[in-house]
Formats: sequence, structure tokens, C-alpha cells
Amino acid sequence: MRQTIRDHHSENRVYLRRALVCVVGMLMLVGLLLTNLYRLQITEYDNYQTKSNENRISLQPVAPTRGLIYDRNGILLADNRPVYSIEVVPEQVEDIAALVDALAPLLSLDDKGKQRAIKAVKAARRYDSVVIKNHISELEASRFSVEQYRYPGAYLQARLTRHYPYADALTHVLGYVAKINEADAKRLEAEGLRANYRASVDIGKQGVEKYYERLLHGTVGYEEVEVNNRNRPIRTLKYTPPTAGQDLVLNIDLNLQLLAHQLMAGKRGAVVALEPRTGAVLALVSAPSYDPNLFVEGISGTDYRRLLNDPNRPLVNRTSQGGYPPASTIKPLMVLFGLEQKLVTEHTRIYDPGWYQLPGGGRRFRDWKRTGHGIVDFRRAIEESCDTYFYEMAPRIDIDKLANFMGQFGFGQFSGIDIHEESRGIMPSREWKRARFRDKWYQGDSVSVMIGQGYWTATTLQLAVSTAIIANHGEHPEPRVIKAIQSKTGTLDWPVEHRPKITLGDDRHWTLVEDAMFGVNHRPNGTANKAFKDATYTSAGKTGTAQVFSLRENEEYDAKTLAAHKLDNAMYIVFAPRENPQIVLAVTMENAGGGSANAAPVARRLLDHYLNR
Repeated sequence: MRQTIRDHHSENRVYLRRALVCVVGMLMLVGLLLTNLYRLQITEYDNYQTKSNENRISLQPVAPTRGLIYDRNGILLADNRPVYSIEVVPEQVEDIAALVDALAPLLSLDDKGKQRAIKAVKAARRYDSVVIKNHISELEASRFSVEQYRYPGAYLQARLTRHYPYADALTHVLGYVAKINEADAKRLEAEGLRANYRASVDIGKQGVEKYYERLLHGTVGYEEVEVNNRNRPIRTLKYTPPTAGQDLVLNIDLNLQLLAHQLMAGKRGAVVALEPRTGAVLALVSAPSYDPNLFVEGISGTDYRRLLNDPNRPLVNRTSQGGYPPASTIKPLMVLFGLEQKLVTEHTRIYDPGWYQLPGGGRRFRDWKRTGHGIVDFRRAIEESCDTYFYEMAPRIDIDKLANFMGQFGFGQFSGIDIHEESRGIMPSREWKRARFRDKWYQGDSVSVMIGQGYWTATTLQLAVSTAIIANHGEHPEPRVIKAIQSKTGTLDWPVEHRPKITLGDDRHWTLVEDAMFGVNHRPNGTANKAFKDATYTSAGKTGTAQVFSLRENEEYDAKTLAAHKLDNAMYIVFAPRENPQIVLAVTMENAGGGSANAAPVARRLLDHYLNR
């Protein structure tokens, strides 16, 4: 009996020990649970709350509205129109190829379209929205909205896109916007601007659109959107609106621009109109042109090849990139140089038999007038465009001094215009020829340069700027397309910039040259007298006819038998009114013939419009 009692007590002790161990274990587990609950709910609350929000909240960028562009009279030149697009976010798509295949019938994507879409997605960052197809129709948008659940990771986006209502009339001024490509993305990344373009599809590519991209683009906004397990938006939690780009007012006079565009229809060449005092660009026409809206909508390969292979080169901005021999348009500046260097005086006269021969013999350089001009002073040399007068100066000039002098007027230099598409042209010198041809400078080179031929090339913009300097008697304005910036706070005028004034040894030389240019248009012997007969205003100009190939010594120039591409270029410069210049014009017409018969009448029409309206 006693043994049984002892065994019972022993079992109780074992049970109690085991129960105690279990209780302790349970208490430890409860303590561990409470500790973890405390850590999750208190200590790590912020961290897990953020992760939870990331699972249900999507941070989506909102594209800013691009700034509008107006002419000086408030006429809209570039606006924004609503369009629909289908976009995807790469990190939300498991199989992009399968998604694009599924979307293809709905969006009418061919094989090339699908390949472009897949390539664009693979090239983009994982969290950036990528356009699969832009400018979809309202019907396509409606169909996608109904069946969006079939295409996880794809979204319908409504955005504004650029539109140019005047099409090809302003292309080389405004430029255009187009899709952000890989090169653009790398440049934005390098400049630290990529984040500001997360919701943007387009970027400025040419002209004002490119030059003032940062002003026009604006600042990206964001919205926090609560999404469900299918990543479809449920509600907007927070919205930070984007800041719209600033509106620009240009110096361009649309009516003058349209008239110049009309007058150059079917021709190749350029027209530049400036305000001489300020450098304001009133018109900038390059012909032929092209419709920039093609690029905004995504130009097709066929259309792009057509533009690229067009022998008339519409993609080139002839106003600032086209290099032409300036021909006789630079004769007023040559007289200024001759007077300054005392190579001639206002009383110097020469006899022109219709040709000139360098001392020591050799080739004869012919005047455009076969019979010659007879006795010629500097006035007649400018008014009648006598070549021989300038040939006579050639052996006595220092080409390097001439290059430096003409450099002050902008030749061989960038003008400073606010578009990126510009070339320097060529202002030849000894050093330039040695570097280019490894040859020395000859007197025969100087003979050609004295009448704006030979190695010398200039842009139509440079001719306009140099003419403005003559009209201003040395004041050198930088050409400027932009006039002002408009924003909610008001209009801010863009500052006028001038380069150092050109000072002559004798200021009277400006007036002497100006008077001779007046004679070109208004005296009976002037080469542009016919074009400016009965004008209601005074003006000062200079014609030019540039040879595009060299004639042999005894070869005759016969326009009737020459191929079209060998015909002379017609050139003309002018400012008006003479007493108080308000406008400067430079006109270049490729292979059109004489400047007096072709370029001067175009300038007359434009001046009549601008001064008599």
C-alpha cells in the first residue's frame, strides 16, 4: 500500500514538472508572439506601412502642358491638341511580346509596328510609361476601355500633342517636336533632367522648339492612385499638378512670313527680314520646306526617305545653313574697306574697258558688262555693280585684314540667332587656305573675293545682319526670334543684345556707302531701279548675281543652253526707309538668274506689304 502511495506521489511530481515546463513554454511563446506583435505594430510600423502602400498605391507622373507659341501680333503659331495613346509600364508586364500580339488586332499594328513597340519597351526603364501606339482613334480607345482587363500593364492615356496650323510656312523657324529617342534619353539623363520627362513623349527637335525646350516643356506633376490587385485605379489619394510650360511670343510677323513663303513657292532659296535696330527676326523663310506635323505624329519611313532623298533638300534651313557666294551684295562693304584702308577715296576713278588683267599679264577677269562701264567712281561701281572697279583694288589688299574687317560684320562667324541650325560660312584668309588646301594665297584669289566669289560663302542671315549694320552705321544687333515670355505673372520682354559697335576712321564713310546703295534703287542707272520704280518710300539696296560654276576665259554665259543647276544665283539686300530704317531684307534665289530681275522684285513686294499696310 505504501509503495502504491509512493508511486502515486512520484507520478504527481513528474506531472507537475511537465505541466510547469509546458506552462513556461507557453508563456515564452506568448511572450515571443507579443514581442513580434509589438515589433510589427509599433517598432516597424512605418516600414511595413510604406510597403503596404507600395502594394496598393501607384505613383504616376503627369505630363505638363507644353507652352504655346505666338507671333508678335498674338496669332497662334503652335498649339496643343488632345490625342489618345496606348501605353505600358515594363515592370508591370511579364511578357511584352505576348501583350503586343494581343493588342495588335485591336490597334491595327502590323509586324513593323509590333517590332517598334517591343523595341521601345525594352529600351525604356522598367518604371517608365512607353507608348505602344500614339494617335489612336476614338473607336480604338472605346474598344480598349471595354476590354482593358484583358491587357494587364496596358493603359489608355489622353494627352495633348503639338500641332502647327500653318504647316510648312514656319517649319525652319519653329522647328518641331517628335518622340523622345534613345539619344534624347541619354542626353536628358546626363543633364539630370530625365525625371522631369517621365510622363512626356515628345521633345523639341529643331528651331525654337529645341532652343527653348526648357521654357516650353514645364515641370512634371504626380498623382498617388490607389489600385486593386489587378493594378486598376480605384481612387486618387493625392494630386500634385504639373507646371505648364511658358508661352513664347516671337518677333515673327506672320503675314510677312506667309507672303515671303508664297513668293518663294516652287523655288529654292531663302528670305530673311530683320528689324535693324533690335535684330528682331520678322521673317525667316527657307524654300522648299516641309510639314512639321509629319514628325509630331511619327513620320513613316516612306515619308522620311522622300524628304531625305529630295534633291531640293527641304530639310536644310537655307536661311542660316545654306552657304552661297555673296556676289555683288558685298560691294558696299568692299568700298567701306577700301576707304578705311585708303586703297581708294571718294574721288578715285578708274577706266573700265569690260575686263581687268593683273600686273604682269595672265588671265583676263571680265566685267559682267562686256563693253565696260567707262569712267567709274565708287558710287557708279555700287550703283551699276561694276566688277572692274573692285578688281583694281585686288593686288593692293591684305586678305587677312579684309577677313578681319568682314568678320566684324559677321562673315565667317555665328550670328547668335536663337536656333541651333546655323553654319559659319567661309571668310577666306591665308591661314584658312593653308589649312584647307595646303597652298598659299595668290592675287588671283583676291580678284575673285573682291566681287564676293571664289572661296567666300555666306548665309542669307549673315547678309541680312551685315546690311543691318550698314543701316545702323555700325551698331551690331544679334538676330533674335523670341520677343517675350508669357506666364501667369505677366509678360517678360526678352532683352535686346548688341555686339561691339563697329567704328570707322571716318564716320562719313557710312553715309557715302548708304547714298550709293540708295542710288541702286532710285537713280536711273541703278541695277534695281526698275524694281523700285514708283515706290512710296526710300530704300537702299544692292543686287548680286552669283556664278555657281567658273567660265573659261573666252567662254560665254548662255542661260538658254545651260542646265538649270548651273544658272546663276539671284541675290539682293535692302533696308528701308532710308531715313529711318524699319526693316532689312536679304533674298537668295538659287539658279534663278540675275538679282535685279528676280530677287529685287521679291523684296519690293515684301517691303510694300510691310511699310504700306
